[in-house]
Amino acid sequence: MTFLNGMTLLLIYQLVGEIGVHMLQWPVPGPVLGMVLLFLTLLLRKGIPASIDSSSHALLNHLSLLFVPAGVGMMVYLERLKQEWLPIVAALFLGTLITLSVSALVMQATTRLFSSRVLEDG
Repeated sequence: MTFLNGMTLLLIYQLVGEIGVHMLQWPVPGPVLGMVLLFLTLLLRKGIPASIDSSSHALLNHLSLLFVPAGVGMMVYLERLKQEWLPIVAALFLGTLITLSVSALVMQATTRLFSSRVLEDG
């Protein structure tokens, strides 16, 4: 029963996110807003309820099934992918390069920040 309660809560947060995005006309997917609201709720509660914990673990255990619709979508649009492969590959390459660069810079800044605090405290 805890799994069902957790799934219900997750879907309610997704619905609230969808309604919020629709009402506020934000250019953000509704599930993303719902996830942010869930995160804020969990921060305020200072813990994860057992129902959400069991539901999230079950979803993560079957995460590979969530890629099936994406694979089907690729098959449906295979002709378009063949026509526009260069911009897609360029976007993937540049996006990956930018993400890695920003992540490395943030990691360096964080390491410097924490190492200077350790030296001050030590």
